Amino acid sequence: MEMNKEQLSTSLNPLVQYLNKEPKNFTKADIIQFVVENEIKMVNFRYVGGDGRLKSLNFVVSDIDYLEQILSHGERVDGSSLFSFVEAGSSDLYVIPRFRSAFLDPFSELPTLCLLCSYYTGEGKPLEISPEYILKKAAKSFKEVTGMEFQAMGELEYYVTGKKEDLFLATDQKGYHESAPFTKFEDFRMKTMYMIACAGGMVKYGHSEVGNFTMDDKILEQNEIEFLVTDVEDAANQLIIAKWIIRKLAYEYGLDVTFAPKITAGKAGSGMHIHTRIMKDDKNAMVTDGRLNDTAKTAIAGYMQCAPSLTAFGNTNPTSYFRLVPHQEAPTTICWGDRNRSVLVRVPLGWTAKVDMVTNENPLETVSNSDGSQKQTVEFRCPDGSADVYLLLAGLTVAARSGFELKNALEYAKKTYVDVNIFQEEYKDRVALLDNLPTSCWESAEMLDKQREIYERHGVFPPHIIDGIISQLKKFNDKDIRKELDKNPDKIIELVHKYYYCG
Repeated sequence: MEMNKEQLSTSLNPLVQYLNKEPKNFTKADIIQFVVENEIKMVNFRYVGGDGRLKSLNFVVSDIDYLEQILSHGERVDGSSLFSFVEAGSSDLYVIPRFRSAFLDPFSELPTLCLLCSYYTGEGKPLEISPEYILKKAAKSFKEVTGMEFQAMGELEYYVTGKKEDLFLATDQKGYHESAPFTKFEDFRMKTMYMIACAGGMVKYGHSEVGNFTMDDKILEQNEIEFLVTDVEDAANQLIIAKWIIRKLAYEYGLDVTFAPKITAGKAGSGMHIHTRIMKDDKNAMVTDGRLNDTAKTAIAGYMQCAPSLTAFGNTNPTSYFRLVPHQEAPTTICWGDRNRSVLVRVPLGWTAKVDMVTNENPLETVSNSDGSQKQTVEFRCPDGSADVYLLLAGLTVAARSGFELKNALEYAKKTYVDVNIFQEEYKDRVALLDNLPTSCWESAEMLDKQREIYERHGVFPPHIIDGIISQLKKFNDKDIRKELDKNPDKIIELVHKYYYCG
């Protein structure tokens, strides 16, 4: 759906305002025009490595010919230093800028333009093992199989750590939507949200989360920034940029930030829930007359089928499985339900009531005829900040597609639906019929190996990438991690410190 004039004029992205066009329509000529007319001094190529983090290559804009050259041809990089699966003997790769991703660096003292890049081989072909290309292939295969578009958005949960203050301390583990002065980092969160929006991120909202506690001379507060649903590739890009901005601004503020799934026992862990939506002809194909339809249930069946192996992309170090334990707001059982935070896949409260609540509360307003059901999503709740964002979203896209390739998808969805609190004692017999999520990286690797054909189907995930992920997960050697921690609780702290800056 194209942005209208009002949307273009109110965008916080300076390039959208200046060029008066939405990012997907940016051209090389647009980028050159913006750089020249706004006296941009530096251009940064940015791309994600095998560790899931944003990398950087800096160029001085010395003259227009050099700018034309780097935008036309990209630049060489050493792929073996960026990906463990690239051999040193054939490691030269190209990074090619995606003009639609351009944004102004909000931190650089010199006016600097950033562009996300894709990897290409020496033969000029997209790098098959590159996570961003795997996601592109996943989105394409979904559309080819279903005739529909797959969309997503993420919830970024993270802890901010700063110097302890003794005034207006919030109640331990009661920080949900708390306001200043009982939360200490609200201004920091709002600044990051603004910066993310200026960089092209579609921010929905931000708030403080449940987790908050003090330790020694420090205060630790959990925050969340949630995004708007968009094309699945753009959803991945904005999560990557957002994590970079949050970390960079925290460093400038003298704060510490972690997206780690668990940072101490007995306190709320951080997830990275992913909301998904399926669109056809610019309409939400998951809802009919305000109710979840068979299209949605078919995709959910795919999530249920692939859930054991999706953890291989979304929960990628041993501390991920400290969070996925019973009686928390994190799932352990493979099931789905409506507005139920104990399930793996949740159908959040949607705007489906035939009541104009705003008019009811504000009598001077006229009744709106807008269709709130278009906002309905389906939420996948087990991933966390250790995930490789591109591979996770590729895996979810494949899982949704696999639902449409299942002969008994609706039956499968019905069998895994629950409308109760699965942790209540009276429902234990019912819960016993459901499968459980893996409890370690080792188990996730085993399940990925069993279900690998689904991901390799249609050429989306290259087989040697699946092999590499399985090998990497098994290297943690955490098959019996729960038993080991019972014998040696101090190992939790050791692992938390080791993977504190994961993702």
